[in-house]
Amino acid sequence: MVLSATISSILSYFTSRTIVRPISSLTQLAARVTQTSDFKMQIPVTTRDEIGSLTTSFNQLLREIGKYTRELEASNATLEQRTQILTKTLTDLKHTQFQLIQAEKMSSLGQLVAGIAHEINNPANFIYGNLTHANEYTGSLMKLLLLYHQLWENPPPEIAEIEHDIDIEFLQADLPKIFTSMETGVKRIQKIVTSLRTFACLDEAELKRANIHEGLDSTLMILQHRLKPKSLQVGGRAYSQPEIKVVKDYSDSLPIVECYAGQINQVFLNILNNAIDAIDEKQLQRTGKEREENPGQIAILTKAIDSQWVQIAIADNGTGIPEHIQKYIFDPFFTMKPVGKGTGLGMSICYQIVAEKHGGKLDCFSTAERGTEFVIQIPIQQNH
Repeated sequence: MVLSATISSILSYFTSRTIVRPISSLTQLAARVTQTSDFKMQIPVTTRDEIGSLTTSFNQLLREIGKYTRELEASNATLEQRTQILTKTLTDLKHTQFQLIQAEKMSSLGQLVAGIAHEINNPANFIYGNLTHANEYTGSLMKLLLLYHQLWENPPPEIAEIEHDIDIEFLQADLPKIFTSMETGVKRIQKIVTSLRTFACLDEAELKRANIHEGLDSTLMILQHRLKPKSLQVGGRAYSQPEIKVVKDYSDSLPIVECYAGQINQVFLNILNNAIDAIDEKQLQRTGKEREENPGQIAILTKAIDSQWVQIAIADNGTGIPEHIQKYIFDPFFTMKPVGKGTGLGMSICYQIVAEKHGGKLDCFSTAERGTEFVIQIPIQQNH
């Protein structure tokens, strides 16, 4: 009886040592591998029997799984990297495509504007050149008529009737006013033509010495219709929009800048257009009285930072840009405008023109609901 118990104990011990413990170790290791995904774990092989073979096979299985896992991770990393490269390439292609289209559009616009300016300027010059002579000739005729009137106090009834109908005294007072208003109108046309010609340099691809103030003024002239008082239709209701005031603080000592003048004008156009959009949006949030008391305003400041750099700051009192999206405004295809009203490439192109094309800086400072300021800094002389 004692012998049986002893044999049973010995068998139990060896069974536990040679079968149960190794299998338990396998089970525990499998659980740890499942939890940690660490396939480098291994179980020491202590026997040469079936349990040892099972342990060896299990260790080999872990090594194979680990190998395939590493290969899969490497493949995923490569695939993710390729996806990022393809995504960036696609974005760059879209950006380049838009730039090419935009460049062609701006070139065509420049040619069109230059052509229109030329066609308008020729007859305007004819009118302006002849106005002086017409004024002189009319003045001479009026003197002659007045002299006739003084010397011939009792003209025949036919002449007296015509004299009464045309009212010579009124003509004498009104004709100079008419010629003055005509001269003012022609000068206005000439000013518009000059602005169009300045703006028409959009198709020029070479560096040139340019007057920044002329570029700003020509751009403002192009946008004059958007700055005037207007009526806005929103939701079937009409809103009266006061004139947007432009405050210029131009430096008298701002030097001539070597730049791609047309492209710099394009930067001005984009920033000013966005400023007007922001002001219009802000005004729609106000009552009529508030709009009258708080008119839209765009402030433009220019100055020479030092002997090598100039700065142009354009600020508006529009809606402003929320802080959490300010870091995205120069990203391609990012826009705050409704679908169909913006491509999301305007500010991206501005940044590229200023920073990459001219080696300058373009910064944005904005406070939501208070307004936005864009600060452009460009070198006076480009490195050739």
